[in-house]
Amino acid sequence: MIPYNLSDPTLFVIMVGVMFLMIVSRLILIAGLFSLFYGLAGYTPLRRRRVNLRPYRRWQFCQEFGWSLLTSAIFALAGAVTAVIWQQGWTAIYVDLQSWRDYLYVPVSLLVVLLLHETYYYWLHRWMHHPRIYRHVHRVHHHSIVASPWTAFAFHPWESLLQALFLPAVILVVPLHPYTIVAQLTVMTLSSVINHLNLEIYPRSFATHWLGRWFIGATHHSLHHSQFHCNYGLYFTFWDRWLGTESQDYLALFGDRTRR
Repeated sequence: MIPYNLSDPTLFVIMVGVMFLMIVSRLILIAGLFSLFYGLAGYTPLRRRRVNLRPYRRWQFCQEFGWSLLTSAIFALAGAVTAVIWQQGWTAIYVDLQSWRDYLYVPVSLLVVLLLHETYYYWLHRWMHHPRIYRHVHRVHHHSIVASPWTAFAFHPWESLLQALFLPAVILVVPLHPYTIVAQLTVMTLSSVINHLNLEIYPRSFATHWLGRWFIGATHHSLHHSQFHCNYGLYFTFWDRWLGTESQDYLALFGDRTRR
């Protein structure tokens, strides 16, 4: 356990600041690398794999980064609250790894938390598209009709808060090691950036492959930004496929972009 009282106001504020810097640094690193990749791809045959061919809005990246900073602050606050309730012994977080079963459980628990997060996000996302909710909560994210890596965290504060609630809630009931939590947050950021890249990086057979068809990529999520009422998933396609909310244009668009 950490030998400090994290609920102390001064330490709590410091912890929020440290977490904010960590989240922003992670976003800048991942989104920055993919932005560089996108820019360099424009000078190679990969430029033909751009999904949405419309130009970006003027000042779009600056606006997205501004919203992303606010989102990072809210995520940092949620992370600090999570640390406090962990220190108080109210969570199912564990730190000991003593047997091979403990080590095996780490990747298993990662898969479990990703599936739970997918379910939470899918239904939250559909709810945010309700006409009475959309303009107050989700419209900011859809200002980016043509997605970019910086769109990944560009949320209204209400949406950021709703998204931030997932992890503090799940650790109350699901035993997770800190390694699993770090891995889940990293996968979330990486997946979000790839989904908003506007450049299809997956191979041509990905969308029809027995395994690949269950994962979301840039083509899949770009259709959500251009068509709005489809493709609500975060990591996986299974809810969209099972409930008929996957765009009928997905396979054709994916095939067109990867055939070029």
